[in-house]
Amino acid sequence: MSDALVIIPTYNEKENIEAIIRATFNQKKEFDILVVDDNSPDGTSEIVERLITEFPNQLFIEKRKGKNGLGTAYIHGFKWALSKKYEYIIEMDADFSHNPKDLIRLYNACTKNNADVSIGSRYVNNQVNVVNWDIKRLLLSYFASKYVRFITRIPVFDTTAGFVCWNRKVLETIKLDKIKFVGYAFQIEMKFKAWKHKFNIKEVSVVFTDRDLGTSKMSGNIVSEALFGVIKMRLKGLPK
Repeated sequence: MSDALVIIPTYNEKENIEAIIRATFNQKKEFDILVVDDNSPDGTSEIVERLITEFPNQLFIEKRKGKNGLGTAYIHGFKWALSKKYEYIIEMDADFSHNPKDLIRLYNACTKNNADVSIGSRYVNNQVNVVNWDIKRLLLSYFASKYVRFITRIPVFDTTAGFVCWNRKVLETIKLDKIKFVGYAFQIEMKFKAWKHKFNIKEVSVVFTDRDLGTSKMSGNIVSEALFGVIKMRLKGLPK
């Protein structure tokens, strides 16, 4: 058993899931993987279950009954990871927008550089490291992070990043059942609460590459949740 678990939430990722699993297992550092699948109708979970016979002690799957949002999928995975005694829990997308080669860099930021939370950041020091996004989406993401910094005062450049390594003590401290948001705002809320609890957050510069296969899950509702959710967080502070 590795000390680090990579959580990959999936919904209709049959084009990517086997490749991302094999790429993760091909790293020099050993990582375990938990796939949290939201009842994908395209057969994603069946591909994972086939691969479990090849990687029986490294690959796991939790199948949920419906498509209930990214945030709830991660919280499900976080609770599973904590029950299994992993020390480091990493969020990663299935579509190769996050490069598995960067997993060790996030892990090392926590294990060697004393971070409690390490973030694979697209916007460290206002440098933009994004490939294949159209200009509208890039500007929306970039200025959303600036907006979050302005409203919340959190000292993080890429607040909506979904490539994150958590020390288990952070997830044990944050009350996961009280996380309010499910989309982009989930990522913001988790970082905000970690910061308010005075955990050490470090950003690691990574290159984000938009998916080649499959369909993006981005929607207007997710963006709206992020924009208005940060105001609620700023006003309410840190609910107990």
